[in-house]
Amino acid sequence: MDFLRPASWEEALAAKAEHPTAVPIAGGTDIMVEINFDHRRPEYLLDLNRIELLREWEVGEENVRLGASVPYTQIMENLRAELPGLALASHTVASPQIRNRGGVGGNLGTASPAGDAHPALLAAGAEVEVESVRGSRFIPIDEFYKGVKRNALEPDELIKTVHIKKADGPQQYSKVGTRNAMVIAVCAFGLALHPETRTVRTGIGSAAPTPVRATAAEEFLNAALEEGGFWESGKIITPSIAKQFAELASGACNPIDDVRGTAKYRRHAVGIMARRTLGWTWEQYRGTGRTLEGAA
Repeated sequence: MDFLRPASWEEALAAKAEHPTAVPIAGGTDIMVEINFDHRRPEYLLDLNRIELLREWEVGEENVRLGASVPYTQIMENLRAELPGLALASHTVASPQIRNRGGVGGNLGTASPAGDAHPALLAAGAEVEVESVRGSRFIPIDEFYKGVKRNALEPDELIKTVHIKKADGPQQYSKVGTRNAMVIAVCAFGLALHPETRTVRTGIGSAAPTPVRATAAEEFLNAALEEGGFWESGKIITPSIAKQFAELASGACNPIDDVRGTAKYRRHAVGIMARRTLGWTWEQYRGTGRTLEGAA
């Protein structure tokens, strides 16, 4: 196994172009586990730890530009107001040591359906900026996941930045695991209210071959909130609406039975998390959230 260690982003792109099978390593929290257990033996490892721009973030007027290697700890400490859903998801990642090393780019590169960041990114409607020596392009998060641990990257591309719209309403994240720390998700659910567009977005993790949105649940809830005048009044969402939303979210799952949980349990748990996160976010909206522009 050869170890490639570029000193700049340009060198990294050139190395990836020359060695398309090279596996990027930054935090190393996924790839090193596979190597240590001899589940994977890549011909080349592409070390990105010297690339400073991957650890930078910028808060703009409307969006956050998040470098692929920004550690989860930095998201928790510095971007809680702008990216509340992702900050909550970051809290659930493994241990403090791994949160200090791992970043969203690693989750995206691995594309495991159990990655903690995926539901929050789906709910927020993120875009992934990737680049090669041929140029750069933006991939909407809905188009990024292509199969079990497969993403939309071309062989010569690297993940550079994740662009996420600043929260214009409450966001929540919930995760079920077999214990309270250092655990891979049995299933996870993210939800974001977008009062400016009067829409709701969701994200489901570890309950389908890829991270997915509960689109039927979103469409139902969007219609129910609009027709019932909930955005304007801020009144409590009725139990029947919450129940139907939860059932539709559960129906969006396509899980498997494995050592962490059964398919039946995953569907049930996603429904419970959908109902609870809807309640939490809506209570926030009824309080401080309704003062946001476009929601009053």
